[in-house]
Amino acid sequence: MPVHAHGTEVRETPLRAEPAARTVAKPKPGSPRVVIIGGGGTGAAIAWDLVLRGCSVILLERGELTSGTTGRHHGQMHCGARYAVGDRSIARECMDETRILRRLVPDAIEYNGGLFVALNDADADFAPTFIDACLEAGIPARETSLASALSMEPNLIPTIRRAVWVPDGTLDAFRLPLAFFASARSRGADIRAFTEVVGIDVERGAVVSVLALDRVSGSECRLPADLVVNATGAWSTKTCALAGAAIEVTPAPGTMVAVEGRLCNMVVSHLHPAGDGDIIVPQRNLSIIGSTQRSVDDPDDSAVRRDEVEALLSYADAMLPGFSSRPVHAAWTAARPLAGRSGDEGRSISRDFVAVDHESSGGPKGFVSAIGGKATVLRAMAEKTADLACTKLGLVSPCSTRETPLSPYRDFFKGRD
Repeated sequence: MPVHAHGTEVRETPLRAEPAARTVAKPKPGSPRVVIIGGGGTGAAIAWDLVLRGCSVILLERGELTSGTTGRHHGQMHCGARYAVGDRSIARECMDETRILRRLVPDAIEYNGGLFVALNDADADFAPTFIDACLEAGIPARETSLASALSMEPNLIPTIRRAVWVPDGTLDAFRLPLAFFASARSRGADIRAFTEVVGIDVERGAVVSVLALDRVSGSECRLPADLVVNATGAWSTKTCALAGAAIEVTPAPGTMVAVEGRLCNMVVSHLHPAGDGDIIVPQRNLSIIGSTQRSVDDPDDSAVRRDEVEALLSYADAMLPGFSSRPVHAAWTAARPLAGRSGDEGRSISRDFVAVDHESSGGPKGFVSAIGGKATVLRAMAEKTADLACTKLGLVSPCSTRETPLSPYRDFFKGRD
């Protein structure tokens, strides 16, 4: 059993010898010790936020950084237009965070705009509702002429009925979180990939340490913690179980298909209530159609289905004829971490995010989770989670991630073998 006494120094305890020592910047003595589980975009942003607030941070990821949902999403920088009709608050938040990310991480973002196109009469009738909802959410949507739309995107099907411009964009799913990782590490955070949390130790109702397995060397160690943050997204149920806690989450895989060739330069979306296969995102010299949605019990069990690929290619052809004739570059799935449970494949669950204090529902003290959200709002998710973490730690320190410049993502590789 781990030995822990609040107010005394507890050192990392190796259970088997490691082949090489790690070199990281030393945090200030007495800093609150936080272990973050999950090396996706959310975990990266939380690490950055907490080191700025004076915490000693260790982040653990069982695979390569961003190898979960973060590295498999569409790569769309959502301005919030897709959610405006259903939830103005989420749409407004996406628009706000878009502006912040464009300022903080310009080298990971292509601000190319988006077009929502009406393919039939029902879509055309939906346009005024859509535009009004966007404007109410602070999203500067505007209808554009069909001639202008076809001029901007000549590969669009020429029979579109209406077109609405929105400030969408694309982001690099690896470079964006890497800027947060690089920034956090520059302030002393210890970022460990291929390190799986296999146990969370609880004593007298409080989390005191985590048991971590280095999947490269096979060595294990216990890491003392004043607070543990679960940022494992769709895998949160498993992570919470390690601490004897529970969480309501729906892992909802969505399939995407990338074909060779940049068939559009803007994000092209079907102008209708959200559904399957209604967004085409350009990424470098690829075009990606997505996505589908279904729910699973295990997010690791989310194989690509042939019928979903065929359906997606058909949806893409309806907006960009000839999409399906292009060579397929790849097809994959990403498990959305939807906050809550539902019986409709998660479709009725909000795309909002929550920070969960497990102590308030009978779980251990010093254990919190971040769940839900989208890549565009990773910084906002981190701010909300870090606010909760600081409250639990008794730390009075405001968030400064809106203004503090980030390191270039390339800095993450400096000084590495």
